[in-house]
Amino acid sequence: MPPSSLPPAPTFKRRVLCMVYEGLLLFAVVFIAGYLFDTLTQSRNPENLRHVRQFVLFLMLGLYFVWFWMHGGQTLAMKTWRIRVTAKDGGRLRLGHAILRYLLCWMFLLPALALAEVLQLHGWPALGLTLLALLLPGVTMRFDADRQFLHDRLARTRLTAS
Repeated sequence: MPPSSLPPAPTFKRRVLCMVYEGLLLFAVVFIAGYLFDTLTQSRNPENLRHVRQFVLFLMLGLYFVWFWMHGGQTLAMKTWRIRVTAKDGGRLRLGHAILRYLLCWMFLLPALALAEVLQLHGWPALGLTLLALLLPGVTMRFDADRQFLHDRLARTRLTAS
């Protein structure tokens, strides 16, 4: 598809509202995955296997997003807010692009979480740093000619308003 015939990119406001709704849905995914992990490992102390638990949750979130992006290009929240992720040319997302997009979505958040850990930030300062990291993709979108996030540009994907 020529770029002029592709659907327009969703607004920043619509993307943020979609992310908030997605966060509510992901609470259930993380809760169930964490419960299954603790049940299968018979873990009763949250510090036991902490890093293994975090890695398993990271993988479960990856499976959630990659599966939905590969099967229709939309998670439930994206369907609600009529946002679709496609390949750069508007076609279906391939597995490699979906995985790369998931990994690149973390590019601003992981450094902020690591910085909060190094600086031993807790409470409001840690939350503020995390929220700042979540808003940075919106800044990159403002400078992109197609109004795409930096991670979409790097993964050769795009968000469209459907």
